[in-house]
Parts: sequence; structure tokens; C-alpha cells
Amino acid sequence: MPHGPSQSLLLGLLAALFVAAFLASLLIGPAGLPLSTAFQALFSNENPAAALVMREIRMPRAILAALIGGTLGLTGAVLQGFLRNPLADPNILGISSSAALGAVLVIYTGLSATFALALPLAAMAGALLAVMVIYTLSGSHAGTLTLILAGLAISTFAGAMTTLVLNLSPNPYAALEIVYWMLGSLTDRSWTHVLLAAPFIVIGSLLLALSARALDALTLGADVAASLGIDLPRTRTLIVLGAAMAVGAATAVAGAIGFIGLVVPHVLRPLVGRQPSRLLPASAIAGASLLLLADVAVRVIAPARDIKLGVLTALIGAPFFVWLVLKTRREMA
Repeated sequence: MPHGPSQSLLLGLLAALFVAAFLASLLIGPAGLPLSTAFQALFSNENPAAALVMREIRMPRAILAALIGGTLGLTGAVLQGFLRNPLADPNILGISSSAALGAVLVIYTGLSATFALALPLAAMAGALLAVMVIYTLSGSHAGTLTLILAGLAISTFAGAMTTLVLNLSPNPYAALEIVYWMLGSLTDRSWTHVLLAAPFIVIGSLLLALSARALDALTLGADVAASLGIDLPRTRTLIVLGAAMAVGAATAVAGAIGFIGLVVPHVLRPLVGRQPSRLLPASAIAGASLLLLADVAVRVIAPARDIKLGVLTALIGAPFFVWLVLKTRREMA
């Protein structure tokens, strides 16, 4: 049984946090709109400039932050449950960097300018390849060290290939633009980006959510799960495709934003217990809230400097990852 608040109470508190974070994302920004003006601009054209800021700049940015944060939190919880490893995360496992490589190749070749879906499709292909390689290298019973080494190998290769693409870029300004994009940001995102990524993120998240029952059974071991009627190959396919679609689409429109999928499930797991199906919805809501608040923070901390969202999440997540590695090592000793 889970400790702490009940599942319904926890989800209620997380939902309230999400609503507050979403409203903060809508109402806080360098434009400095009064609250009454900002709310009115969402539904009225009385102030065209305020309506433009609220509907065309802040609203799509907030929706993207919610979608991306939610799917990263959900993906992290699913990967940790499926691989039965607390260090599984799209960023640490090299999934995000592989998705970024796919997107960079499309940007470099100019396909993204001629075919709108080329960017998310290439990013999803990179993420799919990474997930398949990770599972092949480590298997479903991977230890912590094996998983980290597999992720490190994939991240190193993807990083090297991305650097090669940048070195071969004939235009240094284009290369610099790619570098800034890879740092992760939601600045200047529009409804076009929402329409481009949302379908893939939603479908990928639904595929991941379908694995909830199988993840509960896998806590008893693969053999027991199979005896309970769990179709393990089908579960693996759902998770591979879901993670590739969700992380690939998120990376295509926002760049590499890491550690959401690592931090959120670990913070929530003591509150919901060891049952993965309870952790999935909580991780999705909390992940969305965390990224919304982080995006507000980059606007407030130094609005003129354009601090990248991926940099802030890394500053939060990297020390947490080090602490988690040390904690895991102590438990194994």
C-alpha cells in the first residue's frame, strides 16, 4: 500500500498545481500585462496588442510546455518500470540526443523547410533507433551500470554525429542556430509547433499509458507477468513506439530538455507506492507542472538574456542524478 496521501488526494493536489502553473505561464512574461488585461485579451479583441501576446505567443508556449513536460514525466516513469531501473530516463539513455540528431540532419539538409512533418518524423526515427539499441544492448533485466553504459554509448555517438554535421555546415550562422536550438527552449513557439507536435505526443503518451497493467505485473518478474497473461512482446512494442513518438516529437519542437523524466517519478514514487500504474498519471501531471514552472523561471530570472529551458532543467537534474547514483550505490553495497 502506498504511504502518505491517498492517490485521489495526490492527483487532486497535482491537478491544482498544474492549473496554477499553467495560469502563471499565461500571465507572467516580459510584456508586463496587467492581470485584468491579460484575462480579457484571451477572449476579446478590444486590445489587439494584448490579444496577440496572449493568444499567439503565451498560449501556444504554455500548451507546448504542458504537453512536453507531461510526456517526458510519463516516459520516464514507464521506462523505469519497464527496465526496472531507477536511472532510466530519455535524456540519460540517449533517446533525446538521438532524436536531436535526427532533427539536426533534417534541418541541415533543408528538408524541414520543404516538408513540415520531416522534422518530427526524423526526430522520432532517431528516438526509435535509440530505444531499440538500448533494449538490445541491455535487455529487460539490465543492471544500473549496463544501462548507464548503453545510454552513454548512444549519447556519445549521437553527440559526435551532431558535431560532425555542425562542422560540415557551410553557414556558421546556421550552425549557431542549431546549437541554440539543441539547448532546449520554448521561446517563439507558435500554434504551428503545437499542431506539428501535439498529435504525435498524444498518441505516443496513449501508447505508453496502455502499458500500465503490464508494468504492474512486471514488478513480480517477467515469468510471473507472462503467467498472468501479459503479452511481453506487445508491451515492449507499445513502449518502444510510444517513447519514440512522444520524445521525438517533443525534441523536434523544443530541442533537448532533460531530467524531467528522471526527477519527477523519483519524487512521487514514495507518495504513490511501488505500483507503476499509480505513478504514471501522477508523473504526467507533475512533469507538465514542472516544465511550466521552469519556463516561467527562465522568463523571470533574466528576461533579456534568454536563458535556455534545457539549461535550467539540467542545472536542476544533474545534481539530482549524481545523488541518485550515490544512493543506488549505497543500496547495492
